[in-house]
Amino acid sequence: MRKFNIKKLMSLVLVLIVAFALVACSGAKEANKSQNESDLSYVKSTGRLIIGYTNYAPMNYTDENGEFTGFDTELAILVCEKLGLEPEFVEIIWDTKEVELNAKSIDCIWNGLTIDPERKETMEITKPYVKNAQVVLMKEGSSYESTASLIGKTVVAEQSSAGEKAILADDNLKQAAYVPKTLQTDCLLELKAGTADAAVLDLTLAKTMTGEGTSYEDIVIVDYLAEEDYGVAFRKGSDICEEVNKIFDQLKEDGTMTALADKYGLELAE
Repeated sequence: MRKFNIKKLMSLVLVLIVAFALVACSGAKEANKSQNESDLSYVKSTGRLIIGYTNYAPMNYTDENGEFTGFDTELAILVCEKLGLEPEFVEIIWDTKEVELNAKSIDCIWNGLTIDPERKETMEITKPYVKNAQVVLMKEGSSYESTASLIGKTVVAEQSSAGEKAILADDNLKQAAYVPKTLQTDCLLELKAGTADAAVLDLTLAKTMTGEGTSYEDIVIVDYLAEEDYGVAFRKGSDICEEVNKIFDQLKEDGTMTALADKYGLELAE
């Protein structure tokens, strides 16, 4: 029988301790490197920009030919080309958009996002690029004089949207029976079905999806509420935002963005 060699055992233990320490140190360095890496460097290393969106015409939507398109869709593709990145569009739930952004499930929210002070506190948002407003929509022929006409009535808007904020900020609309919906298009369905009396939605969507030749011919805009601007949102402190602003300036200067806005019936922000 071989004798138990305590020295060899101790040497083996020491080797294992050193090996574990090196692995732990390497892992800590990688974690620290990842933590200190700029957002632009991060997306460059992946080779793609993951873009969070919801189905929202005319910004991001699938047309009658089954093609995914829209003002924001086309603009994002152009910007990604200039950044040397592949755009990857991921449909999100609007209410959890910031959670998705901070978890790096997406790299930006590019979907007609309204710029407001609260969002600027928690996200890095580009300069304004498209004008918008919140509007009240009802079935044609409905009685409406002002938001006071909707006291006690059922009003819908997209959850966590600018429309919801407009309802909660209006003394009359606060007295309506507000029902939040997952998407702005869901609100139009409620109006069409008669399960809602009014909806507060983005003007850009309302102009595109209602009126003659649409599925909502009998839905009309009856009032204009808050005017606003759209921006693209990135993680707080992201250096991608500055690069996108530079590209926006180039695309405005060469007329590309104006042509795109005309194509989708939009008005660029100042």
